[in-house]
Amino acid sequence: MPRRPTRTVTLGDLKIGHEYPIRVQSMTSTDTDDVPATVEQIERLVAAGCEIVRVTVNHDRAADALPEIRRRCPVPLVADIHFTHRLALRAIEAGVDKVRLNPGNVGSLERVREVVRAAADAGTALRIGVNSGSVEKDLLEKHGWPSPEALVESALRHCATVEEMGFRNYLVSLKSTDTRTVVAANRLFAARTDVPLHLGVTEAGRPGYGSLKSAAGLAPLLLEGIGDTIRVSLTADPVEEIPVAFDILKATGARVTSPELIACPTCGRIEIDLEALMAELERRLDGEEAPVRIAVLGCVVNGPGEAREADIGIAGGGGKGILYRHGRQVRVVPEEQMVDALLEEIAAWKEEQKEKAAAEA
Repeated sequence: MPRRPTRTVTLGDLKIGHEYPIRVQSMTSTDTDDVPATVEQIERLVAAGCEIVRVTVNHDRAADALPEIRRRCPVPLVADIHFTHRLALRAIEAGVDKVRLNPGNVGSLERVREVVRAAADAGTALRIGVNSGSVEKDLLEKHGWPSPEALVESALRHCATVEEMGFRNYLVSLKSTDTRTVVAANRLFAARTDVPLHLGVTEAGRPGYGSLKSAAGLAPLLLEGIGDTIRVSLTADPVEEIPVAFDILKATGARVTSPELIACPTCGRIEIDLEALMAELERRLDGEEAPVRIAVLGCVVNGPGEAREADIGIAGGGGKGILYRHGRQVRVVPEEQMVDALLEEIAAWKEEQKEKAAAEA
């Protein structure tokens, strides 16, 4: 899908912007000064697919730990700064790839400028993070509440500060606990700038509802091509955030990094053991990264038509299934061979993609 055009921002070796994949990030929940625990959690996050990791830098002990964490972190490292701009300066000196700064709570404008100068000298990226809970008092008085307009005016105010200094290697985030505010604020900001956006619904809650709330806030934006990095903020082990984020990207078509499985809901028309078939297919596809769309349908009403719409599909009924690839009927297989047949077609599809890529190179 077309992405909103943006400038490119650099985080270490990683490029952020509309020409690059939407990146998934998370934040550690450990005490940052506990280096072994923090690095262990970073390793688990990266193993789950996390591509950018943020750590809190809320006191000098955390800042002391940053050089060793940076040395042992295999992905771009972000320092989360609030209230104390001096810690932002220490984080930049420690070699972090990006500093997340909420200009609304670090004090004077000169302190913000001091951080920007240090970041420019070190080649460090910045994220201007505007949250509904920390909008400046004058904007709250002007707008009456942390409205989308208030968030955007705050962000643009701080963008102007860094732009006046010639600094352009930065992203912006506009977050709220209210999904409608998130959607409206990011739409407004996206229409007025080419600055890359980090998306998130802040404090979404526990897994389950928090995942659904994040999807409700992020999906409208992703479907419109808005967003360059995302985080799903759950009250849980941060590793749980990663698959949810990738599922939201996949469901919106914004970035597909694993098979998408389409299946009928349970209903009285189903004529095959669809739940068992899907469970086996999911198990055998665990770890597969091919961005292939697979439909497994269980009745004669919608099955054949919807199976033809997928890259690979099978319409089952009466103990057998009709197998399709790219909308073309391939063969008929017994129910007990359906999963094997689907895996064979997936292998053939992957080979097709390789040949196509080679021909286009």
